[in-house]
Amino acid sequence: MQIPDRLPQHVSFIMDGNGRWAQARGKERVQGHFEGVESVRAVMEASVEWGIPYVSFFAFSEENWGRPEEEVRTLMELMGRAMLAELDNFRRHDIRFIVLGNRARLSDALNADIDRAMADTAANRRLTMVLFLSYSGRWDILQAAEKMAHDLIDHPGQRPRPEDMERYLVTAGIPDPDLLIRTSGEKRISNYLLWQTAYTEFVFTDTLWPDFRREAYLKALEEFASRDRRFGKIK
Repeated sequence: MQIPDRLPQHVSFIMDGNGRWAQARGKERVQGHFEGVESVRAVMEASVEWGIPYVSFFAFSEENWGRPEEEVRTLMELMGRAMLAELDNFRRHDIRFIVLGNRARLSDALNADIDRAMADTAANRRLTMVLFLSYSGRWDILQAAEKMAHDLIDHPGQRPRPEDMERYLVTAGIPDPDLLIRTSGEKRISNYLLWQTAYTEFVFTDTLWPDFRREAYLKALEEFASRDRRFGKIK
C-alpha cells in the first residue's frame, strides 16, 4: 500500500476493543490494554515516518471512572509506566508529549509522572502526541464556558465569538483533528472532542484496537485522502 499524497495534519483515535480482544482469546480484559500499548507505539512510529505532525488518543473518559475499580487502577498504572518507558523514544523521534483532561481526578503519583514526561519533551517539535485522560467533550465545553464567562464580566458589552471559545478549551493551540478513527466497529464519538470535531472526517473500522497496526492505519488514511472536504462551502 502506498502512502497517500494528501495526509491529515492531526489524526485522533478512539481506541476501542481492548477488552473484547482479550476476552476472545480467553484472557483478562486488562491484557487487551497491555497489547493496545503496542498499537499506540506502531501508530506513533508510522506517523513520525509519514510526517503527520499531531496524533491524539482518547485513552480514558470521565465516564470510564465507573468501570470496575481493579480495571481502573490497572489502567492508570499502565499509563504511568508506559509514558515513562517511552521517554527515550520521544527524545529519539523528537516527539512532544501532552496529557489533556480533568487531571484533578488523577492520583498524585500519576500526575507527577505526567508532569515529568511533559517537561522532558516540551522542546520537541517533530510530532505532538496528545493523550486525553479523564476527558469528556461536555466537561471541556463547560469548563471553557465558565472561564470565558468569568473573563467577559471584566469586558461588559463584548460578544463572544466561536474563536474566542476555542481559546478556553483544553486543546487551545492544537489544531482540530482532520481525521478521527474509531476501532472495533462502534460508530459514535462517545462524548469526545465535541467542539473540535465539527468538520472532522470520521473513519470507523471493525478492527479491534490491539490489532490496529500500520496496514489498518494506511487504509484509514487512504479513505481520508478520497474525501472531498468542503467545510460547508461549494467548490
